[in-house]
Amino acid sequence: MKVDVIDNGGQWTHREWRVLRYLGVESSIIPNHTPSHLIDADGLVLSGGAPTISDESLKLGNTDEYIELGIPVLGICVGAQYLARYFGGRAGPASIPEYGRTEIHVIHENDIFLGIPETFIAWESHNDEIKELGRELTLLASSESCKVQGFKHRDRSIYGLQFHPEVEHTQYGREIFNNFLKVCEGC
Repeated sequence: MKVDVIDNGGQWTHREWRVLRYLGVESSIIPNHTPSHLIDADGLVLSGGAPTISDESLKLGNTDEYIELGIPVLGICVGAQYLARYFGGRAGPASIPEYGRTEIHVIHENDIFLGIPETFIAWESHNDEIKELGRELTLLASSESCKVQGFKHRDRSIYGLQFHPEVEHTQYGREIFNNFLKVCEGC
């Protein structure tokens, strides 16, 4: 199985790649301007990144094309914000920017949070946040200061996480990645 990481300029893109490798899957880091027809993967991770979703979404390259490849997608931080906007939601400057530890509350276990406790600690690093989900998306997780911490598309294997499961400070991060890999295997 191969799951590639789309590089949106995030400080932890290499960690996403490394977690996938540790979990035993083939993975490459791909620049976000790579034409979608050159991608040959069973799933994609849209990395976090420096671009602000409100002003700099063009810096997220060919993400529209990647979403339409028909393979599972996991968006992290700005990758999740982009997914939310793509499917009719809103994202913009956070009411309370988050940096560091945050307590996440799982509202719906679903497949991405399968076997994860209802409450766990995750690492945050964001100035922007998802303000509202589109009708095709289902809220899966929340925190006290950020309503949308996790979501899933209702009909497709597309997920978004505001927090960073790839860093060691996030509890159950590897398990979340492993759950995403099980989704990729099932497709």
